Amino acid sequence: MVESRLIGPVRVVGAGLLGTSIGLGLRARGIDVILADASPTNLSIAVDYGAGRAGRPGDAPQLIVVCVPPDVTAEIVARELAAFPQAIVTDVASVKLAPLQELRMMGADVSRYIGGHPLAGRERGGPLSGRADLFVGRPWVVAAHDAISYQQATAIDDLILDLGATLVEMSPEEHDRGVALISHVPQVVSTIMARRLTDAPGSALNLAGQGLRDVTRVAASDPDLWVQILGANAEPVRDILLAYRDDLDRFIDALADPAAPGARRKVAEELTGGNAGVARLPGKHGQDRRYASFIVMIDDRPGQIARLLHEIGELNVNMEDLRLEHSPGAQIGLAEISVLPEAVGRLTEELAARGWRIAG
Repeated sequence: MVESRLIGPVRVVGAGLLGTSIGLGLRARGIDVILADASPTNLSIAVDYGAGRAGRPGDAPQLIVVCVPPDVTAEIVARELAAFPQAIVTDVASVKLAPLQELRMMGADVSRYIGGHPLAGRERGGPLSGRADLFVGRPWVVAAHDAISYQQATAIDDLILDLGATLVEMSPEEHDRGVALISHVPQVVSTIMARRLTDAPGSALNLAGQGLRDVTRVAASDPDLWVQILGANAEPVRDILLAYRDDLDRFIDALADPAAPGARRKVAEELTGGNAGVARLPGKHGQDRRYASFIVMIDDRPGQIARLLHEIGELNVNMEDLRLEHSPGAQIGLAEISVLPEAVGRLTEELAARGWRIAG
């Protein structure tokens, strides 16, 4: 059993995906985890799954982690602060300023509260989707404020490190502006694009490739949850959407008459600006570096992907990313392999010599 920084017990309120995953990760380190949930079914599943135990009279948690929807986060945090006056309380809500402001308006003891936000998740929610390694390598924001001391926040730092996450310190305001840009606005843009598909002819949808799937993937998210998130972070999201609308207007104006003097230059400038933006995204392990990619055509039969990955390993090349797509109407798949630029030439030649078909 791996040694833990936390002493425990740790009380987790909300046995959904995040709460159950926190419980599983801490139990793997031998920490006593106390679970609570408004749903007896969720609580029972999480306990049976090994994420912790139900509460007992006399429990005295060192740390409480509130994992409930954003619209009730402040209410539950205030309740936990009052019920356990010796405990430090944190939460995992995706907005940080609104809960802190609500707690101050309630008169809650915010000297024992500090908000947190792990940027981790899965396509499915609920306790059955929980994983002990969900947070490994993922950023976990700690949104510090003036009323809490460094010493009091140590337990939260220990929680994050015990779960294998990367601690990131930000103010609540800085956090909310950041997630508006990298998470909340992309959700809106993806949703709006996906709405264009509702009345699209089937013949057009049959042409859809990985690009459209990438753009619309998060549009399948839970509407009820996102109404809460967007409502709680409305101002930063709105500011970015207004700027986004200006970007769209420039495109629309340029495309109104593509033959007009300067129209193509305006389109090119917008596209080049997008290139510059995506180049700033951190790469593997947070490094700001670009990779080169190529496409391997794979027969649609069992074992081919495993064989390809095994042979890339045999050639001593580290694969940085992999994307899969099926070719419409053909019994082949397309594997887009990303590697360091200097490895592309040798790797494609070696794979071709082994019988793999390289697109292009």
